[in-house]
Amino acid sequence: MLRKLSKFLMLITIIFISESVFAGGIVEKVSEEMFTVNNLWILIATVLVFIMHLGFATLEAGLTRAKNTVNILFKNIMIVAIGLLTYALIGFSLMYHGDSWFISKFIGFAGFGLSCPEGVAGLIGYSNGAYTYWTDFIFQGMFAATAATIVSGAVAERMKLDSFLIFSALYVALIYPLVGSWGWGKGWLDQLNFHDFAGSTFVHSVGGWAALVAVILLGPRIGKYVNGKSKPIFGHNIPLATIGAMLLWFGWFGFNGGSVLSADPGMLSYVFVTTCLGAAAGIVASCLTSWKLQKHPDLTMVLNGCLAGLVAITAGADVLSISATIIVGLIAGVIVVLAVFLFDRLHLDDPVGALAVHLVCGIWGTLAVGIFCENFSFMSQLIGVLAVGGFCVAGAFAIFLPLKYTIGLRMSAEEEVRGLDICEHGMDSYHGFQIFNNQ
Repeated sequence: MLRKLSKFLMLITIIFISESVFAGGIVEKVSEEMFTVNNLWILIATVLVFIMHLGFATLEAGLTRAKNTVNILFKNIMIVAIGLLTYALIGFSLMYHGDSWFISKFIGFAGFGLSCPEGVAGLIGYSNGAYTYWTDFIFQGMFAATAATIVSGAVAERMKLDSFLIFSALYVALIYPLVGSWGWGKGWLDQLNFHDFAGSTFVHSVGGWAALVAVILLGPRIGKYVNGKSKPIFGHNIPLATIGAMLLWFGWFGFNGGSVLSADPGMLSYVFVTTCLGAAAGIVASCLTSWKLQKHPDLTMVLNGCLAGLVAITAGADVLSISATIIVGLIAGVIVVLAVFLFDRLHLDDPVGALAVHLVCGIWGTLAVGIFCENFSFMSQLIGVLAVGGFCVAGAFAIFLPLKYTIGLRMSAEEEVRGLDICEHGMDSYHGFQIFNNQ
């Protein structure tokens, strides 16, 4: 009798657990159907974020010279691989480690590798029935590589491949997840009510700060600044760059939409709208601004205006009103053009405008949350921007400087003029075609 009773109680417990999740000791019921829909959407969003890496690759390749195209494409595919492997080894446990803090809310670590909870605890019981442990990892892992991809464009056409890959591995494994844990991992910035919905700061400016350090240490490309004056070095394939920008916009539906972390119809549809309106406003504003300053409409500025609006809206896509969204996008479209000109005057050579798009507009979008949303403090947003900036700059210097004084950061002048494709990879990007004008 007791044996039958114990089996009955065990059966009831299993059924109860399979339809519930544990969050802070509180059990909430969730249907299997909703769990499946939620999880499926996050996996679809993961695929969209993956497509963004193709967007970065084609954008960067199009905005640089043909003789460096293989190098650009090689770096971008390697970044995805490095990002996923390092995130699996250490990054995920640094960023999302539960209560495994050992320096207050500043640094924590849950152990090397991946460790999915057994049974339903890693499935419907993992995160309020929104997604499984494995879905959580793969979605966040796609984000991780993005920070290094931002650096790739800024250092294009002159940085050694081995130095870049070593930097990418260390930065993605250590700096990106540690900073992310401060907010998304319930660290000290989260305690300050700092808000960064999908990564204007935790992804884009994290990459932007490292790109700034790299550009300073590398110096400009040969021929970029002659007798103190800036000389344009044109990209070799503007259609390819345009495809890249459109792929990035397409992927941003997953970048921001996936950050809802469920298939909630109200929030998900709203984030889709704010994401698109931010991009559209950035395009219009960058078009008008560049047209006014350059006396002609500049397609490359419009492409960066699109990305600027997307980067800026990413921090507050879930909380900004429609009117505020459009204002944030419009301002991003203006400042991205001005920032490109400013960095050029400072002789900071950024072939693709990564500093203006990801760093400047990442900062603007984060601060805009504190300006336009009553529930968030401007001071908290500012503290977050400064803290992340200071740590990322220090971390980037700590990685780049040893590389500079050991294996070196920059290609030789002869190799740079000849092109990284031949010198680093031993192949042409467009074999059989004559390349003119040092392209």
